Amino acid sequence: MNCNSTVIRFFRYTQGVQLSTSLEKVLKTKKDYIEQLNDMGLHTVEDLLLYIPRGYEDLSEMHTFATAPINTKVTVMCMIDRMKLIRTRSRKQIVTAQCIDSEGGIAEAIWFNQPHIMRMLSDGEEAVLTGKVVENGKKLQIQSPTFEPSLSNERVHSGRLVAIYPQHDIITSKWLREKMSLLKNAVSLLPETLPKEVIDDEGVLSRSETIRILHFPSEGDSIDDAKKRLAFEDMYNVQCKALQEKEEWKGETQERLVIPLKPELIKSFFASLKFTPTDSQKISIYEILKDMEQNRSMSRLLEGDVGSGKTLVATAVMANTIASGGQCALMVPTEVLARQHVQSIGNMLINFHNFLVSGGQGQTTSRVPRVALLTGSVPKKQAQEIKERLAVGDIDLVIGTHALIEDSVSFENLSLVIVDEQHRFGVVQRNRLKEKGSPHFLAMTATPIPRTLALTAFGHHDLSVLLEKPGNRQPIDTKVVSPKDRKTVEGFIEHQISQGRQAFVICPLIQASESEDMLEIRSVKEEHIRLTEAFPSRRIALLHGKMTPSDKEDTMRAYKNREYDILVSTSVIEVGIDVPNATIMIMEGSERFGLAQLHQFRGRVGRGDFKSYCFLFTTTPEQARSQRLRAMEKHDNGFELAEIDLQIRGPGELYGTRQSGIPEIRLSSLLNPELVVRARRAAEKFLNKVV
Repeated sequence: MNCNSTVIRFFRYTQGVQLSTSLEKVLKTKKDYIEQLNDMGLHTVEDLLLYIPRGYEDLSEMHTFATAPINTKVTVMCMIDRMKLIRTRSRKQIVTAQCIDSEGGIAEAIWFNQPHIMRMLSDGEEAVLTGKVVENGKKLQIQSPTFEPSLSNERVHSGRLVAIYPQHDIITSKWLREKMSLLKNAVSLLPETLPKEVIDDEGVLSRSETIRILHFPSEGDSIDDAKKRLAFEDMYNVQCKALQEKEEWKGETQERLVIPLKPELIKSFFASLKFTPTDSQKISIYEILKDMEQNRSMSRLLEGDVGSGKTLVATAVMANTIASGGQCALMVPTEVLARQHVQSIGNMLINFHNFLVSGGQGQTTSRVPRVALLTGSVPKKQAQEIKERLAVGDIDLVIGTHALIEDSVSFENLSLVIVDEQHRFGVVQRNRLKEKGSPHFLAMTATPIPRTLALTAFGHHDLSVLLEKPGNRQPIDTKVVSPKDRKTVEGFIEHQISQGRQAFVICPLIQASESEDMLEIRSVKEEHIRLTEAFPSRRIALLHGKMTPSDKEDTMRAYKNREYDILVSTSVIEVGIDVPNATIMIMEGSERFGLAQLHQFRGRVGRGDFKSYCFLFTTTPEQARSQRLRAMEKHDNGFELAEIDLQIRGPGELYGTRQSGIPEIRLSSLLNPELVVRARRAAEKFLNKVV
């Protein structure tokens, strides 16, 4: 049976095909192929049509054997002659044929272990062959070529841009192209998935035309336009979902949610500080408080670089909320950070209270703001007392960890919830907080997020961004260090400590595991021992996540009070820890961290009046030449590093977006700001019309 009869045979089977028709019914093929397709998640005609090529091969140019480049895949139209089947002593079967092109050029076609070729081609038949032309002695060979009849109106494997599909075991690109071509007419059955007004406004292709082009591109078709339609739809769907979640979070109107912006109160708060807030901080505070004047729940993300002053913004907003009689909750990822916030935010609110009482700006206040800590390590009796006081409105601000979302925690008038480092918490935790009173919601992150990703993974929030840093902080000198240069760096560290400074040393593991083959990676415990020997006259502390909360708190307090010179820690100090006297950050095994995380660690120093330094040690000398790590030497802007990290590592691991409930999308879409903004604008416009 030749190629023409094969096509006719399959065409009969595809009459009356529907998108829901099972592939088993429409594709007359071996059971093994159907089972493999099912394993790939392809069960129906629609599933198969939506299996998109991963790339294309340009086989549109026709050659003769005289013009065909050697060792290159080419397409040649020729006549088949002298076909024969050869059986070797090793029981292999080889099919050969003499191929004569239109100019009389001759080459030998050869197929290994494909005896069925004898049934598909015959002497005297004209065919289009595609394969690699090689020299074998004095003659030319074309090895294992694919072939199609020369009279075919539309070729599938040659003479065109040929689709290349992701392959799985026996499911090859050639096999898929054949089956796709037989189902080509079914493409027109694909329903449109974008609103007509969006298609018209954005000028994108229809869905059926997009899928047709991707599988069967013809001359004049733009594969780029088809890919842009897919990317736009991906992003549009994500933005629609984000905006719908945002509306769902806002919920019903409630007059109790209206928290008036008190300009004089905020001015007094600024006056009570020992420094002047940045313009970004002032703008963000205004944006947040204007949102909170509405009678529906706010949903906003405050993002900024390390040290940009998010805590001050949060404190100002909470002060305004408490002044209106509302309760606030601040949830953070670690107990160490929760305790630090209780001290720093509590002191800021008390100083503000004292400022007002002393006659600042001619205002008074009735009482000191009541602040409480609620974490898993708080004694049961004390925790129960805090919960009882929260329920009757006797606490204005509670700061804690996941303990805040326990069923036993309730509020009399929860008006504002702030989640610090939002990407560490999932959708479930956020919804649990909503259940406690549909409060205004402010998420904060010290990890600068590229705007394209922020609009995508965190698109259910409005955005406020801190672009400046308070005060005149000196830049942190950063150096990637090979293991061979350790002694030199340690000599510098010794000098800095002798000047009264302190150092952080961060390790990726608590204890190296032989089963994980990570003995070369320095663990905190091993590094603590090594540093004790390297700095015999220095006081060295150890901090890691498996310590009890009270031990961690005692260690951090002692380090902050300069009772230790060096603190060896895991990533437990990544966020929020504030030790102004620490001027040295040392990262061990720095190649194991992303740039955004390294930048977070680096932000633990440079918080005081002294020049600070960051040393990124690698495990091997080769890793010290990494261009990715070298970016830390060149850039001290977290947003720039976040863009680089996004391109290298992708969004999933980087920001925990897999927890957000939003499906992963094409990375190229995230790296296309114009596309993200277009999709966001189109989604907002369409959803506003629907509402």
